[in-house]
Amino acid sequence: MKTSPAIREIPFAALGGVFEQDDIEAALAVMQGAAEPSGSFFPLPEENDFQQALAKHEGAAKAVSVNSCGTALDLCMMALEIAPGDEVITTPLSFVCTATCAIALGAKVVFADIDPNTMCLDPQDVRRRITPRTKAILPVHFAGLAADCGGFDAISDETGIPIIYDAAHAVGTKYRGAPIGGRGRANCYSFQSNKNMTTLGEGGAVTSNDEEFAEVVRQKKTFGYVYGPQLRVASVGFNYRMTKPQSAVGLTQLAKIDRVISRRLEVFQVMHRMLEGVEELILPDGIEDGHGCHLYIVRLNTDRFPLDRAEFLSVLKNKYRVSCGMHYPAIWTWDAMSELGYSEAGSDCPIAAKASRQVVSLPLFPKTTSDDCEYLAWAIKSSLAEIQKS
Repeated sequence: MKTSPAIREIPFAALGGVFEQDDIEAALAVMQGAAEPSGSFFPLPEENDFQQALAKHEGAAKAVSVNSCGTALDLCMMALEIAPGDEVITTPLSFVCTATCAIALGAKVVFADIDPNTMCLDPQDVRRRITPRTKAILPVHFAGLAADCGGFDAISDETGIPIIYDAAHAVGTKYRGAPIGGRGRANCYSFQSNKNMTTLGEGGAVTSNDEEFAEVVRQKKTFGYVYGPQLRVASVGFNYRMTKPQSAVGLTQLAKIDRVISRRLEVFQVMHRMLEGVEELILPDGIEDGHGCHLYIVRLNTDRFPLDRAEFLSVLKNKYRVSCGMHYPAIWTWDAMSELGYSEAGSDCPIAAKASRQVVSLPLFPKTTSDDCEYLAWAIKSSLAEIQKS
């Protein structure tokens, strides 16, 4: 950019995907059907259709739709019968529910460190945390990049410990060219508003190749019901169902998700090229085919430059009107986690601790243009120069 551009607003959008006329029509069709004299929001053929389509898209035998990724994780922990005295190993660089799903059942969360390049949970560091009390391992497909599924497969094969993947960022993600939905015991997805596809603002799913496990999850998300000639309640369950309009919109969103991810990849790659050579930044790994492209996260290179993230974000926001995100503060930093005694975990996960202080999520979305990327790159470089002068 030869001349400074006019200052303009670049928000961090609340809608991460593409919402179009077909999505509106799908929701309206359900509502119009319910308005008929014999109409209702039950039964739910859309639920089964969406589950089958999602399982096929994500390469899994079964999918169970639920009302959020948080409840998907909760259900998987219940299906594994996680209980007080058990330990669950996970990453500290994630949304808090990746840990609280186990804590809520009385288990102890053991944080393991991340790979410094991918920012995904490091299988080798997980190995040294395993004890006889370890009952599950929860990696995250971070920002849309697949975790080291091969490494976790090896651990599970050797120890019998089930792997539950947090795939909140990872609809459409591939590991070595194949969808991730059938990896481990299960994958837990999010369709919340800022994800790459959304089922009317909230929603989630569990996918699995273990049909017995998927059936336990299905029962628990629906009051423990077992359907048959006579309805019965086989276990204690809950109402974690996705609604009929959400399922209908899930089908239209799923039909376009590959297009959405392809567009996001184009935007990410444009931004990547524009920021190459900026030594103050560490750019994200794996921005190529197979990446789910949910978040484009840079890290401030604080090892080489005296950079203050709060100051950087303040200059970006207040001078250049660019809003960024932070994914994530380390889980142990939240008040509730500190009260539970996890505040010292950072000393044992130095890579994650450093990354959590460096990460900045750039406002890149399907509707981001090349001009937007050019403005973002200019604003970022200008902000970095400004804070280093001060």
